[in-house]
Amino acid sequence: MEHIYNFSAGPAVLPAEVLQQAREEMLDWHGSGMSVMEMSHRGKEFMSIAARAEADLRELAGIPESYKVLFLSGGASSQFAMVPMNLLCGKKSANYINTGEWSKKAIKEAKRYCSVNVAASSEDANFTYAPPQDTWNIDPDAAYLHYTPNETIGGVEFNWTPALPQANVMPLVADMSSSFMSRPLDVSRFGLIYAGAQKNVGPAGLCIVIVREDLLGTTVPGTPTMFDYKIHADNDSMYNTPPTYAMYITGLVLEWLKKRGGLEAMEKTNIAKANLLYSFLDTTDFYHCPVARSDRSRMNIPFTLKNKSLDEEFLKQAQTRGLIQLKGHRSVGGMRASIYNAMPLEGVRVLVEFMKEFASNHA
Repeated sequence: MEHIYNFSAGPAVLPAEVLQQAREEMLDWHGSGMSVMEMSHRGKEFMSIAARAEADLRELAGIPESYKVLFLSGGASSQFAMVPMNLLCGKKSANYINTGEWSKKAIKEAKRYCSVNVAASSEDANFTYAPPQDTWNIDPDAAYLHYTPNETIGGVEFNWTPALPQANVMPLVADMSSSFMSRPLDVSRFGLIYAGAQKNVGPAGLCIVIVREDLLGTTVPGTPTMFDYKIHADNDSMYNTPPTYAMYITGLVLEWLKKRGGLEAMEKTNIAKANLLYSFLDTTDFYHCPVARSDRSRMNIPFTLKNKSLDEEFLKQAQTRGLIQLKGHRSVGGMRASIYNAMPLEGVRVLVEFMKEFASNHA
C-alpha cells in the first residue's frame, strides 16, 4: 500500500508537514528541554505558543478587535449549553434552524434553558437541503438565531450567510465545526462562532469560540463558572488548564494555512476537490448523492451505492487501495467522503478512479 488517504469525518486528517514538525519538536520544543505536553500553561513558553495561535487565527479569519477568541475544552457539544447560558440575556426564547443531527442536538440542549422556536427545518426531506431564508419564521423577540452552516453527517452546507436585519439585537450564532477555516468568512456578521478543532484545524479536545465582546457578562442564573464566556475571556483562556497540546497543533495548522495562501487559496482548493467528486457522482447511476445540488457540502460528501449489498465489498476494496474511513454515519448509512483542508486533491482523484473501477466491475 503506497499511500493512505483518510476520509474520516473527525478526528480527521492533519497536514503531513504539521505532523512532521510536531514529531521533530516532541521531546524538545525550541530548545526548552520540554515537550509541549509537559509545559505549564502559564509559563512563558506555552504563553508564546497560545499568543501566536490567536494572532494567526485573527489574521487568517479577519477577526475584529471587538471580538474575543477563546480556546476551550469540552468540544463543540459543550457549546450547545454554553450558548443559551450566555446569550439569553434575560429573554425566554431562541431561534434555531434545524438541518440535521447536529442542529437537533443543539436544539435539544437549548430546550433545557429556554423556549426554542424552530424557525425552519429540512426534516421534511430527510435533511437534504438548506431551507431558503425567505421561508424562515423568526421570532423577533428571541435572544439569538442559531444555525449549523455545515452538517457533517448529512452533507448539507449553507453556501450563504443568513442576513438578520437586527443583527446587533438578535446575534447570529453558528456551529462551524466542519467548515471553519475552509473558506473566507465575515466574522462581523456573527455574534458568536464556535467550532470543534478536529475537522480542519487541529486534533480533538479543543473548541474555538469567537464571540463579540458586548455579548459577554450576562449569564442565566446558576451558570457554572466554567461555562461563563466572560470568565474565560477575562483570563485569556487560561482560567483553567486548557487543552495545551491541541492548541499547539492547531497553531501549527494555522501556520500551514498561512504558508498555503490563507483562506482564499484554501477555498479554491476545496472547491476543486469537491467539484471533482460531485462531477463524477452526477454522471453515474451506480452512485447517488442525496443532497440538493445548491446545498452540497464541500467538506462532507455522502453517497450511496445503487446496490446496497455491495457496501461491505466497496469498503473492503477501498481499504486495500489505501482509501479509509469511507463508511457513512450509522444514522444514515451509505458512504461519506470527508475532504477537509488537509486532504490533498490527489486523494480525491484516487478515490474517483477507484469508484469508477468498482462500478465498472459490478455493473
